[in-house]
Amino acid sequence: MYLVESKGGAIVCMLFSLFFLGTWPAIMNLLERRGRLPQHTYLDYSITNLLAAVIIAFSFGEIGKSTPESPNFLTQLSQDNWPSVMFAMAGGVALSIGNLSTQYAWAFVGLSVVEVISSSLIVVIGTIMNYFLDNKINRAEILFPGVGCFLIAVCLGSAVHSSNSADNKAKLKNLSNDCQLKTVDTGSSTTKEEEFPNNGAKDLENGNAPSEKAKAGTAAFLIELENRRSIKVFGKSTLIGLAITFFAGFSFSLFSPAINLATNDQWHTLKKGVPKLIVYTAFFWFSVSCFVLAIILNVTFLYRPVLNLPKSTLKAYVNDWNGRGWAFLAGLLCGFGNGLQFMGGQAAGYAAADAVQALPLVSTFWGIVIFKEYRKSSRRTYILLTSMLSMFIVAVGVLMASSGHRK
Repeated sequence: MYLVESKGGAIVCMLFSLFFLGTWPAIMNLLERRGRLPQHTYLDYSITNLLAAVIIAFSFGEIGKSTPESPNFLTQLSQDNWPSVMFAMAGGVALSIGNLSTQYAWAFVGLSVVEVISSSLIVVIGTIMNYFLDNKINRAEILFPGVGCFLIAVCLGSAVHSSNSADNKAKLKNLSNDCQLKTVDTGSSTTKEEEFPNNGAKDLENGNAPSEKAKAGTAAFLIELENRRSIKVFGKSTLIGLAITFFAGFSFSLFSPAINLATNDQWHTLKKGVPKLIVYTAFFWFSVSCFVLAIILNVTFLYRPVLNLPKSTLKAYVNDWNGRGWAFLAGLLCGFGNGLQFMGGQAAGYAAADAVQALPLVSTFWGIVIFKEYRKSSRRTYILLTSMLSMFIVAVGVLMASSGHRK
């Protein structure tokens, strides 16, 4: 099997992982904003997420000769290593629940804030756990200030959300300044719709919708988005989204320590003479449990949807090809991103590998470029946003600088 043996190699793995893990949420959010049901998207995502783990296991996990101390992937499948396998599968369950939760939280709270809060919880809880599980191979005098930087970023992220929400409320109170509105009586309620020019062009976020829509950052844009997206958020408390976000962050914080236990057996659960799980075997079982739970939950949500989403069926899912390629890409990015994170963590320590939880840097970039978040916001919001991103840059640098080398 192939092992990352240098600190430099581990950092390269973490940087690629950071980009991949920061990009796939933007793709998933893109599809929800286009109106695709999240159940359909997540089922597609789960297939290629597992495929990525299989590719990694049968490639990197089979490179070189298999030895008793470091067996290859296929050799380990027949060994009596079930205690470690169960830790890996528990990590997959935690990841699956966290990912499933965030796809609903994005609609309520926004991509940037969800990623900031959940990632910071991973660092605060998961990184501290990994530090002690790794026998303190990371430099505490650098590691814990990095954790502190993430906590500051959480506070700044919450302030960004609060400020941006106030900006949006102000915009919605002045609809007449942004677009011409007409009132339509639906029979049961009165709703407002915008009149937009239509020239038949297309853009990235709208998919097949006309590109000449309301200007980004206006009240008309916010209403247009609400009418198009699959998860309706107007009139619902943002506390729902925040509660889902914190729950997701707690779930996420457990999966990296679980993989750590699976590959290093700090609790000595394996029988004498049984080699520890290689990172590729652990990642394979991790992804299998993630896939199984995702299929069970999302098939259930097809027929018993949450948050007032419309019901669907397996037949409708199979026939829904609108955005399927994007969902497949998201699954591959997440799968390879997690795999690279674990490969880097095996070499430099899982606490340092948690530096990839600075992924909100990447997600916020996509949120600004693709979703036009914070467009036409107040100066206060821009200052807070810049401060949050700056603190995340400091945090990822500090955590990477704390990396040690596993003996």
